[in-house]
Amino acid sequence: MLNLTTTSEFLLLEFSDIRELQILHFFVFLAIYVTAVTGNLLIIIAVVLDHQLHTPMYFFLMNLAVQDFGTVSLLMPKAMANSLLNTRSISYSGCVAQVFFFFFLGGSDFAILTVMAHDRYVAICSPLLYETIMHRGACIQMAGYAWIAGTLNAILHTSGTFALTFCSNQINQFYCDLPQMLTLSCSNLYVIELGFLILGCAVVAGSFIFILITYVQIFTTVLRMPSVHGRKKALSTCIPHLTVVSLLVITGVFAYLRPPASTSSDLNILFAVIYAILPPLLNPFIYGIRNKEIKTALLKLIDFGHCAQTSSSHILLRKLC
Repeated sequence: MLNLTTTSEFLLLEFSDIRELQILHFFVFLAIYVTAVTGNLLIIIAVVLDHQLHTPMYFFLMNLAVQDFGTVSLLMPKAMANSLLNTRSISYSGCVAQVFFFFFLGGSDFAILTVMAHDRYVAICSPLLYETIMHRGACIQMAGYAWIAGTLNAILHTSGTFALTFCSNQINQFYCDLPQMLTLSCSNLYVIELGFLILGCAVVAGSFIFILITYVQIFTTVLRMPSVHGRKKALSTCIPHLTVVSLLVITGVFAYLRPPASTSSDLNILFAVIYAILPPLLNPFIYGIRNKEIKTALLKLIDFGHCAQTSSSHILLRKLC
């Protein structure tokens, strides 16, 4: 029996022991990582630099993009480095950091999605009171509460997990996945962390029910709108958000609401990729490519950059002449 309080590293699950497949996994993950990072950064840049996007909806969307950027940057570089270097190790402190920031970003992510549902409810069901309710101070306060909720979630799970004594350092996942780590415990204290997980699932379920009830009220209001254009405009802001929430919840069910030891290693990796990587990858496409305001903002930034470059070239030519 191994007591991991005396060791300095964990061993993660490798994608393959065949060198060629390890290199292939590296390039596949690299492509996914670059796509996810680029998409989320474009949303952040567009919202920050375009004053027309300084509205509550896009403010919360920017927070969501920051969280998605953080999630893929937390998990994928280490997985890519392990595949490229043909290693499985992660330091004890690195594993602690992964668990903390994964639950920090995940908790604040779902809190922001819940706030976004409230924002859409006020905008559609009480449009005359929208500016009064969703003013700048209220939006900053709600976003702050979301990040605080993520912080408390991370502290709870990280402290509960690493207070355990582990009998093995081999994690059956490509990152420090908490359910898989609980299976390594040889301490009865794992029941406490299991309780924290159940509590977290209950909070997420309650938030999801709140979002569903909110959207029932929203769709009821939308169907009563006399204008077809008004209905389409309202639905165009609601459907992407509902899609993102559904994607996160469904993939979370696949990843966590099953016995950790009941599936093969390949399925464990697949479920983890679906839950941890797929939402940050798809969210920019769901919100960005379909959103005319964000596309317009990005095109304006591209045109501005082109004009600035052209102007600089002309100034340089005049100086040379």
